[in-house]
Amino acid sequence: MSGHTLWGIDLGGTKIEGVVLEPSTKTCAKTWAKSWASPNVLCRKRIATQGAKGYGHVLNQIKSLIQAISDDLGARPQRIGFGIPGAIESATGLLRGSNSQNLNGKPLHQDLEKLLGIPVAVENDANCFALAETKLGIVRDAAPAANVVFGVILGTGVGGGIVVNGNLIAGKQSIAGEWGHNFLHESGGQCFCGRSGCVETVISGTALEKYYASLARQQRPLKQIVELAEAGDSNASSTMDRLVQFFGLGISSVINILDPDVIVIGGGVGKIDLLYTRGVSEIVKHIFAPRLKTRILKPKLGDSAGVFGAAFLFEGVASQSG
Repeated sequence: MSGHTLWGIDLGGTKIEGVVLEPSTKTCAKTWAKSWASPNVLCRKRIATQGAKGYGHVLNQIKSLIQAISDDLGARPQRIGFGIPGAIESATGLLRGSNSQNLNGKPLHQDLEKLLGIPVAVENDANCFALAETKLGIVRDAAPAANVVFGVILGTGVGGGIVVNGNLIAGKQSIAGEWGHNFLHESGGQCFCGRSGCVETVISGTALEKYYASLARQQRPLKQIVELAEAGDSNASSTMDRLVQFFGLGISSVINILDPDVIVIGGGVGKIDLLYTRGVSEIVKHIFAPRLKTRILKPKLGDSAGVFGAAFLFEGVASQSG
């Protein structure tokens, strides 16, 4: 069974999730690849990351989760894909740019292969989100002919992933799609990446909560800020105005360079309806085109996207083995 399945792990700051998929139909090798269009979920499990206990403990948690899934299925993976925060630096093999600080500077890819004894594919979690929404999610449903997809993570942090003709584009330096660390506005202040005014410092959920607190002199979660804005609270409304304005400006830069068929917006901030109305109007103000043809869509898979995308990192290998 394990040779004809896809195994994926989504490594997050608070939870680690694993999934095992099998093709929905098993006809013959000639049509095997098509059967991944609607895979069956054989097993899905989550455990706590417990990152505060250190890098070695996180690795052990990953191993324990895979062992638990293997015990349930009576089979071990032959290969496994990982969605991770940050990216592996090709020159050094070390992880960088992760908001899970205990992972930065570590040879995560190498350590995972050594720990598990099988081939491992590692991709940024935003890349996995983009791949999953293209293969299994809203892009397949709403825009199946799309050639270029930009997947946005707009939540506690800001990231992005690019899929072209069904394939991830990671880039020479594994930073393709990282719009969250482009400069947007100096009012964002210092970013964890060492620069100032990044997209992430202006329109991430964390940044918006910080901005609201600077106006209202009290802390509130983003969900409550949205509700207050809808009720007419001036400070909350100013915060939503800031989101809409800078979302349009930031995304327009992506469109001007990539010109995608579809943009899918994931993450907690991506659930705010204003982005799909006023936010789209703001995009139109800044793009280098007379009208906007790129479709701006909400995701379908929710928090399933990352782990499904990780599983699909080895789709081609599983297809060939069928």
